[in-house]
Amino acid sequence: MAVFVNRYPENVPGKFYVDDQCIDCDLCRETAPDNFTRNEDGGYSYVYKQPTSPDEEVLCKEAMEGCPVEAIGSDGVEAAAVSPAQPSPQPQAQ
Repeated sequence: MAVFVNRYPENVPGKFYVDDQCIDCDLCRETAPDNFTRNEDGGYSYVYKQPTSPDEEVLCKEAMEGCPVEAIGSDGVEAAAVSPAQPSPQPQAQ
């Protein structure tokens, strides 16, 4: 199961993402080429465009369900909403 906090930074914000378990098998890129692409230097896939149609949504779900290492998540919106905010800078002691 993909973990939101372990997602690659290249993923565009939204529902779907790829985390650091990706083994670069190419399944997601073949299944949903309009949404997944490859980081050539790192050798992994990431979401470069969130689905914008019902057909793209179906293909992204298919890629997620077919991922052999479960590196694709679909809880990106929910996880971003509940992830802890960056800590506020502490006031300087004077």
